[in-house]
Amino acid sequence: MPITPAQLLAWKSQQRPVVALTAWDFMIAHILDEAGVDLILVGDSLAMSILGHATTLPVTLDAMLHHGAAVVRGVKRALVVLDLPF
Repeated sequence: MPITPAQLLAWKSQQRPVVALTAWDFMIAHILDEAGVDLILVGDSLAMSILGHATTLPVTLDAMLHHGAAVVRGVKRALVVLDLPF
C-alpha cells in the first residue's frame, strides 16, 4: 500500500522513524522502494549531481518534473517528494 502524508503524521505521533533517501532516476528509485524506503526525495541537488551545474540555481521546474516523473514510475510504495527549484 502506498505511503501517504497522513501515514507519515501517524508514524510521527507513534515516534516511528521514517527512512528518507534521495533518487533522481527510475532505477535508483525502484531499488530504494524495494528496500523499504518510506520517502524518496527528488532533490534540486540533481543540478550538480546529474546535470553538471556548479550550483542548484540553474535547475528548472521542467527538469525537476522530468526526473520526478521517472522516480514516480519506479516506485510502488514510497511517498515521492520533489524540491521546487530556486
